[in-house]
Parts: sequence; C-alpha cells; structure tokens
Amino acid sequence: MAKKIFMSSDIEGTCGIAHWDETEKGKVDYPAFSTQMSREVAAACQGALDGGAVDVFVRDSHDSARNIQPGMLPEEVKIFRGWGRDPYSMMSGIDESFEGVIFTGYHSAASWDGNPLSHTMNTQNNFVKVNGEVCSELMMNSLTASMFGVPVLMVTGDKMLCEWFSTKVPDALTVPVSYGIGNGSVSIHPDKAVKQIQKAAKKAVHLDGKKCLFPMPEHFTVEVCYKLHHKARSASWYPGAHLENSTTVVFESDNWMDVLTFFHYCL
Repeated sequence: MAKKIFMSSDIEGTCGIAHWDETEKGKVDYPAFSTQMSREVAAACQGALDGGAVDVFVRDSHDSARNIQPGMLPEEVKIFRGWGRDPYSMMSGIDESFEGVIFTGYHSAASWDGNPLSHTMNTQNNFVKVNGEVCSELMMNSLTASMFGVPVLMVTGDKMLCEWFSTKVPDALTVPVSYGIGNGSVSIHPDKAVKQIQKAAKKAVHLDGKKCLFPMPEHFTVEVCYKLHHKARSASWYPGAHLENSTTVVFESDNWMDVLTFFHYCL
C-alpha cells in the first residue's frame, strides 16, 4: 500500500470548466472553479487518507500555483503553493520517498480536441511531441514520476486524457469528469465528481505500484512547435537544440532530466 502520496493538481480538467475566465485569478468566474478545484483535491486527499495513506503532499500546479484553498483540505495534508522555479515545475517537491502519485484536474494536450482549454504548459505552442507522440502535461509529469521510480496511481480530468492514460498504465485508476465538444465542455455534476474522486483515491493507494509505473523510454527526441517563428529561433540556441523548420525546435537526450531542463528554459 502507498502510504506517502504526491498529488499534482491542475484546474483545466476540473469538473465544469469550459472557459479561460474560469481558470484565471481576478476574473469574475474564477472563484467558483477555484472552489471546485479545491473540493476535488480535498476529495482525493481524503480518499487517500481513508485508504490508509499517512502522508499526502499537494502541489498546486496551475498558473500562479495559488488556486487551491488550503483550509478546504484535510488537516493531515501539506500543500506547496507558488513556484519553486526548478525544472520539475508541476512536480516540484517530488522525490524517491513517495510511493504513489495522484493527478487531479488534468487536461488534454495542445492540438487535442478533448477539452476546450487543451494546451501543453502554455498557449504559445501548437504541440509538443516526445518520440513522435503528442505530449500532454500529464505525460511529462508521469515521466518525471517514473524518473524517481514513483508509480502513477490515479488521474482525474477530461475523458480524452483519461482514456489516453489508460492505454499507457492500464492498472491505474481514472476519473473522467468532462469531455469537450468544440469550444464547449460537457461535465458530470460537481458533487458527483467529488464523490467519485474520493472513492477512487481510497482504492488507488492499494494498487500494485510495480504495475503503475509510467513507461520510461531509453531515448528522447523532443519537438516543440511554436506558434511564433521567433520563439522557435530563440529556443534553437539552447545547447543541443536545433531548428527543424521555422517554427519547430528539436532536442534529443537519453536523460529525462535533460529534457525537463530544456523545457524549463524553452517551453
């Protein structure tokens, strides 16, 4: 059983979200969805604790990294708010001591149509690819977990992302709370999402971690296709990177940490 859990929480895959104004601090629509994000994170935390976890570390991973309302979380939980300014980004704080990862509120990758807010790390790229496959933030962060030998036990977010993850780690649990249709989103009831997330997290901590490690390639060929050609030119000066065409930069390494560092400076 996984007793020490690392949780990385985003917002665009939170139940009901359909517009950027619902994700940005200072916008009138934001408070309601900050609350729903917090409810879903709290449900995942409580479920893990109910299942037997004794240490839950939450990483607020969206935008300002100050979205989750800490007072809504169980008292046993620690939360990392704000940015560590390290290449681990949305996984900042993880290490080998954790026994499982849970992702909440995650969303489809840039260029996918599974979420009206699909993107990868920012809205300045058309897509990111790893070894020819379109890469989501979930893929990036799952590889970071595997780099530390930590299994991914559970994912919540939009349906397309959850279905993709199940092809990579079939034994892990997923809780799809919405699916995209064009520039809109269809979601389940927010209360139902909270109940399902708590129930799944309680089960997730009992999964066989050896069966939930995200596959780690031996070599990485990374492509970032920028929307603006001058951003690609700038990134091409990163050591080891080169321009594939006017908008695409390619970087290769056998080491995922090298890729994370490239992303840190160029994505």
